[in-house]
Amino acid sequence: MSAKYIQLASLLKNLIEENAGDTYRLPTEAALCQKYGVSRQTVRKALSVLEAEHLIEKRQGSGSYATGLSGRAGKDNIAILICSDTEYIYPGVLADLRSTLQEAGFSSTIYVTDNQVSKEREILQQLLENPVRGILSEGCKTVFPTPNHDLYNRLEQIGTSILFFHGNYANLPDLPSIKDDNYGGGYCLGKYLTSLGHKKIAGIFKVDDIQGTERCFGLLSALRDENISFGESRISYFDTAQLDMLQKRQDTGFLSEFVIKQLKDATAVVCYNDEIAYWLIKELSYRNLRIPEDISIVCFDNSYLSELSSVQITSLSHKNHEMGTVTAENILKLIKGTSVTSQKLPWHLSIKRSSGPPPA
Repeated sequence: MSAKYIQLASLLKNLIEENAGDTYRLPTEAALCQKYGVSRQTVRKALSVLEAEHLIEKRQGSGSYATGLSGRAGKDNIAILICSDTEYIYPGVLADLRSTLQEAGFSSTIYVTDNQVSKEREILQQLLENPVRGILSEGCKTVFPTPNHDLYNRLEQIGTSILFFHGNYANLPDLPSIKDDNYGGGYCLGKYLTSLGHKKIAGIFKVDDIQGTERCFGLLSALRDENISFGESRISYFDTAQLDMLQKRQDTGFLSEFVIKQLKDATAVVCYNDEIAYWLIKELSYRNLRIPEDISIVCFDNSYLSELSSVQITSLSHKNHEMGTVTAENILKLIKGTSVTSQKLPWHLSIKRSSGPPPA
């Protein structure tokens, strides 16, 4: 027969698992001694076992609390749903997500939706059949309400913690999200360009994800507040299918069309992200347009592409590791039973060579 403290540790593991999803505080040492008829030394040794297995954390003057881990093999997995595994921003975000979760004792599984609502539904159905502790979801075509709200609601009802990142759905308002401050970012770039003297500002944004429409709204709001014409004819949009063709086949057809139709008199462009800015600069160089002497380019993300470009690109960025780390920390809070409120992470402007005053 195993030692008493091992037996007690096993009983306490069951107690923790029964209270999964709550901010569970274990009974005091005295209460455990009385309930299980053991000595204080046995209780302390059992708690040490749980602490060593990261199942509890001791808080000075408060007691022992469950960390959210169940302690059962295969039960502490978190599903991460992303729209693509090829885009340049994902390796860093995923690495930060997984390392933060792993440090807390959780495993993770990546599911790629290709930004397809139907594929997202297939994955959610799999997760209903094989439940996980939590789901981190980027959401698909988030500019629209999701028809998959029924599955998200069912998953939440069976105790799965759910957190959205990058995007969120309008018809799931009660599920929290960690997002970029897209409106604030668009507004910042608009104000920056107008401060340089630009009055004819174009923009190109992704149309089927909420990030694109929010960034465009921020830009147009900045122009409004500066009493500068919106110039809606200078705004263009692209969708997931066009982005996929750009990434897989370097098909820049929609960017070429943007240059021809929207940039006739523009002196500056706000791009959806570094990737679009990078390829747009190439398109402009083919037409012998100089950056920034003829046209200024600014964008979002400040990735390696902003440095790799033939002209370093003025871009917005977050603090290093912020998105992945903050997102992982918040899903862990949800799993512990702590309430989480939605957050918008602020942008910081990194000014480089691609922006300057308009041509004389």
